[in-house]
Amino acid sequence: MAGGAASGGSATTDTYKEARTWLLMPAWVTLSILVLAPVAMMLVYSFLTKEFRGGVIWEFSLAAYDQFFCDRGLFGDEPCTIEWTYLQIFWRSIWQAGTATLLSLAIGFPTAYFIATRPEHTRPMWVFLITIPYWVNLLIRTVSMKFLLRDQGPLNDFLINIGLIDSPIHIVNTNFAVQLGLFYSYLPFMVLPIYAAVERYNFSLSEAAADLYATKWVTLRRVLLPAVKPGVIAGCILVFVPSMGSFLAPDLLGGAKNFMIGSLIEEQFKGNAGNWPFGAAASMILMTMVLVLLLLYARQQARAEKAEG
Repeated sequence: MAGGAASGGSATTDTYKEARTWLLMPAWVTLSILVLAPVAMMLVYSFLTKEFRGGVIWEFSLAAYDQFFCDRGLFGDEPCTIEWTYLQIFWRSIWQAGTATLLSLAIGFPTAYFIATRPEHTRPMWVFLITIPYWVNLLIRTVSMKFLLRDQGPLNDFLINIGLIDSPIHIVNTNFAVQLGLFYSYLPFMVLPIYAAVERYNFSLSEAAADLYATKWVTLRRVLLPAVKPGVIAGCILVFVPSMGSFLAPDLLGGAKNFMIGSLIEEQFKGNAGNWPFGAAASMILMTMVLVLLLLYARQQARAEKAEG
């Protein structure tokens, strides 16, 4: 009898595992085709040789990575010295993405808090108002931002008409314009995770803190922020990662002096003069850096949870 029950339980487990495998199959196929295959292709291309007229020659080479990190002179026959040009572009990308993330956090957190504290029946309307501009293509929105910020654009005309400035402020082709473009492009990615976290927050904790004579600043810093920290971190990641690889905002709003790593990668795959292996190598370096940062964060979070447990 016991043997029959054990056999029946084993059969049920096997059936469950088989059903789970088939249910997960579409997701694995989709991830393999749309994520793993392109990444594997880029990895392979990064170790190939550039073809003179564009494309690749199927010969193994480390030239693309060497070009990124080493300066070997005009003819390529000198000893390796650090190639600061591409490292500076990387640093500029990190700085621009980080600044855009902080700006998005500064605006996105109070916006998310405001939406989460509205009456429940009005919250979908506020979320709709936040997301509706992003139904328009990113290219069109970025071009519109450039038109708004240009020297003879509506923003400068308005400031001159109200007497706040006497002559147009030059904004386009500056770091500030790139940061505004990134901020505008990815702001909802900051608002929505924080809104979801604040909506689940137990506001009786804030009331208890007030009863214990905590100021609003102390309540925010010691009660609210720790409770919604996962949403804040998720929003920062969702803004920082795509900002790092963005190329529309730097190209249209920043100009040549504000080149970012996404623009560098894009240039390598355009036209016949591109360098596909170098573009693929830069892509893999960017992806590796982002993955390392995410893994370090995940490890730190695991240690913090273990210490709290």
